[in-house]
Amino acid sequence: MKTMDVFEKRLMPLAEMIGKNKYLLTMRDSFAMVMPILIIGSMFTLLRNFPIPAWIDFLKTTMVQPDESLFSLLAIPSACTVSLMAIFLAFNIGYNFAEHIGIKDRASAGIVSLVSWFILMPQVTEFSPEEGVEPFLVDSIPLAWTGAKGVFIAMIVGFFAVGVFGYIIKKDWTIKMPEGVPPTVARAFSALIPMTVAFTVVWLVGIVFIISPWGNAFNFIYAILQAPLTSLGGTVWALAFSYALASGFWFIGIHGSSVTGSIYTPILTALSLENQAAFAAGAALPNIVNREFETFFATFGGGGSTLSLLIAMLLFCNSKRIKDLAKISVAPGIFGINEPIIFGLPIVLNPVMLIPFILTPVVNIIIAYFIMDLGLVPLCNGVMLPWTTPPLVSGFLLSGWQGAVLQLFLIILGIFIYLPFIKTLDKEYLKEETAASKESTTELEDFDSIDLDSVVL
Repeated sequence: MKTMDVFEKRLMPLAEMIGKNKYLLTMRDSFAMVMPILIIGSMFTLLRNFPIPAWIDFLKTTMVQPDESLFSLLAIPSACTVSLMAIFLAFNIGYNFAEHIGIKDRASAGIVSLVSWFILMPQVTEFSPEEGVEPFLVDSIPLAWTGAKGVFIAMIVGFFAVGVFGYIIKKDWTIKMPEGVPPTVARAFSALIPMTVAFTVVWLVGIVFIISPWGNAFNFIYAILQAPLTSLGGTVWALAFSYALASGFWFIGIHGSSVTGSIYTPILTALSLENQAAFAAGAALPNIVNREFETFFATFGGGGSTLSLLIAMLLFCNSKRIKDLAKISVAPGIFGINEPIIFGLPIVLNPVMLIPFILTPVVNIIIAYFIMDLGLVPLCNGVMLPWTTPPLVSGFLLSGWQGAVLQLFLIILGIFIYLPFIKTLDKEYLKEETAASKESTTELEDFDSIDLDSVVL
């Protein structure tokens, strides 16, 4: 009981604080909205760069136009989704943040966030027509900032600009239209002054950065915030701590991945986008730790890597309760859904299962990291698969056959980590089932011993 009390005392306030934080909730919802776009774009990237030389040669040699091959055309969906991810996120941040600060016109808030992000963006790209020729600046939207590098500033600008927008609305500094004016027109005029103030404030902030040593706000945020955070968040120890904390939340009945993911997802997503860009360009992959590494090599079968536990339950346990639970939980577990085992075994508030539940994902992370660092398994290519993709399949798509073998090894290792603990629970359940069976038999014998003929009616 003492262990459970400590976990509840320390983790419940933290979970409550994170679960009610309007900024973290906004980031969680905004990344969730953009995830389908990223997955679709990733599928096209994978199709274009599927690791079969004959397939890639076929794409490159199949010409649709004299200067357009299937290989080049397959890059378009990815360029319009993954490579523009920061643009979509800039709108989503404003749209979702509006709900948490009481702005009814969420669409206008999204527009404020997006336009403010563009106001701060440098509107030129350095271009060199050929080697040896001095580069010159071209008026344009730099695509370098519309992908992974523009993610953090999209979040910061969204919160700031929509905060100003919401402040002016709450002060009621708006244009009131007479009754009878169509609602759409009334909303447009109502947003006019708040938008003007928000854009003006953001523009003035942009001028401050232009005259600073960084040259613009994008360079400043990337150098001071995004690069250090992704560097720190891309370490094996940061990810291991995140998963240990998430498992602790699960233990007390809180969805641990939702709590830690709201903080860590922006960092991991940015790292994945960098890998995917390098993968599409045929360059070396820069990051071992990213969203795919975290999703498909840290755990198998959901939080705590409970697919290993389910296999151990099926192969090595004897109690009917555990066997039946494993049979109905294994199919969802293959696709990363483990609520039946979390609450059915249970793992929640079960001190017997606490150690392996925390230890297994941490061991997976450390082993997978160093195996990839040694070059024995290719790094995850950044292709964003749905989180329900089964192990082995995901490993192959992300890191080739070596990735699938590594996943299999980690699943087997997890079985041995869970085994002594689930066997302890199995013995306890067997005793309970045996006692219940004897009690039932005794009651039946007592009933059979009754002499019905001697009963006086």
